[in-house]
Amino acid sequence: MNAYRAEDIEDAALALKDGRLVVLPTDTVYGIASDPFSPSAVKRLLDVKGRRENMPPPVLVDGVQTALNLTDDEGEVGKAIKNALPQLSAAFWPGPLTIIVPTRMSWGWIRPEKGSAFSKTKKTVALRVPDNRLTLDLLKQTGPLAVTSANLTTLPPATDITQARNYFGDEVAVYLDGGVSPLGQASTIIDCTERPFKLIRAGGIRLEQIEKVLG
Repeated sequence: MNAYRAEDIEDAALALKDGRLVVLPTDTVYGIASDPFSPSAVKRLLDVKGRRENMPPPVLVDGVQTALNLTDDEGEVGKAIKNALPQLSAAFWPGPLTIIVPTRMSWGWIRPEKGSAFSKTKKTVALRVPDNRLTLDLLKQTGPLAVTSANLTTLPPATDITQARNYFGDEVAVYLDGGVSPLGQASTIIDCTERPFKLIRAGGIRLEQIEKVLG
């Protein structure tokens, strides 16, 4: 991974606080990030990517405790997730596993309605801890970030900073260069809001690995 300065992290954190966008490296592919609690920042993220507003981005966090804090653990499903998250995180985080959980948080997902700029937020969130030191250092400063793959919709995700710049240009305030993405493919996604848990997308973690951990 390319060397980076503390000033790079500070610049990115300030940009995100101001509602601007940042491109960052992960262990899978490059991502484009915004403040997940700001409707205007999330709207900017989705507009730049060309993604529909009914497709909220995943959220990157710095560890399992933050993930647990963002998870609604009420009811049978919530209790099952509270038990499963430490098991899954111990086996696969940091790493290419995204976990959809119920949430009590008010995220900045955009849902236009008549007479109002924004309406009800989603009741679920997709969480992941990336295996990338630069981005983990940023997350420790900013808290959770809405991060989707750095590409224009229908085009391949960026696996290096040059490809990301070609996609977004001046639409992004800060580009953090972490070298070439080591995995080069998206994360596996499982939905833990249903029983049994459901595979949504195959990726960097195989289903049989998850089944072995969860029994």
